[in-house]
Amino acid sequence: MKITRQGDARIVMSNFGSRHNYFAWPTAARLQNGKIAVAASGFRCRHVCPFGKTVISYSEDNGETYTAPAPVIDTVLDDRDGGILPFGESGVIVTSFNNTTEFQRENSELTAYDAAYLDTVTPEEEEAALGVNFRISNDCGVTFGKIFKSPVSSPHGPVELPDGTLLWVGSTYNPKDAQTPDTDCVEAHKINPDGTTEFVGRIENVKIDGAEPICCEPYAVVLDDGTILVHIRVETADDSIFTLYQSESCDNGKTWTKPRQLLPLSGGAPSHILKHSSGMLVCTYGYRNPPYGIRAMFSGDAGKTWDRGYEIYLSDVNDTDIGYPSSVELDDGSILTVFYALHGEGGPAVIMQQKWKFEKD
Repeated sequence: MKITRQGDARIVMSNFGSRHNYFAWPTAARLQNGKIAVAASGFRCRHVCPFGKTVISYSEDNGETYTAPAPVIDTVLDDRDGGILPFGESGVIVTSFNNTTEFQRENSELTAYDAAYLDTVTPEEEEAALGVNFRISNDCGVTFGKIFKSPVSSPHGPVELPDGTLLWVGSTYNPKDAQTPDTDCVEAHKINPDGTTEFVGRIENVKIDGAEPICCEPYAVVLDDGTILVHIRVETADDSIFTLYQSESCDNGKTWTKPRQLLPLSGGAPSHILKHSSGMLVCTYGYRNPPYGIRAMFSGDAGKTWDRGYEIYLSDVNDTDIGYPSSVELDDGSILTVFYALHGEGGPAVIMQQKWKFEKD
């Protein structure tokens, strides 16, 4: 496979000049009206802080220009991630999650500014806001309804099945953000039209040398034959494992194959899968070893095999605070991939994009 980058990577979301200048964990989607929408967590102070908002920007010119990021989910807690899915004729769902004020106070980087804000959050406000949150638009993202809750979370949100069902394959939610093999499972839940959810099925936890690492942050894609293919971030607390596993379901998420390893033990995660018009599956993922960056792998046989390790973006900063790519196909068949990365040594994280294309050798 041959990769050709089209121009340099550029910034999509930032807020330089403010202490609320950190943006991360984006998702890009092509809406029904042709616009590109990018959701992310923004107006933060750092990787963990109380001020995150889930925001959205739109482009009407294939990613050449974007609207300023505007909040979609803005609770009193730290709203993290920005998942987005267009569905039906004009539906758009935006997803996020947050964690407790206790978790925020235990953060080693807690500042007096953070603590002063946390002192204003009442127990009643925290209880109302806490969880995995999503809002739905019925007019292509112009307006959004009330906040609903989900028992599972994933960085890029749910998928739409051929019959119009919204299926969310995600990690079971832990309000303290305590990721352990005992608390983290990957499950599929159906989202009903009234915003309620129903359990559908669970993916078996991964075992490596008899131990269970953490399984989290999955992404699902629906193949042409209806098979649901899922990539799962698998890791250990000491970062000796940070990789992707794959599982499939042929019955709309009720049962799943035993997850199988796709990348080396430190090969990178989490991932997003684009079903390209050529029939190729294009998976992008973060790589958190030198050289830090964003990579891609390709499957021309519906995920049975993958051609791995292609570099989409190389960071000029030696830091693991990078990743969470997602991609959309442009009108000419090229790809636009968004991700987050630090803006220079000591700089804040920003949402960036790289346009590129692939060709078979």
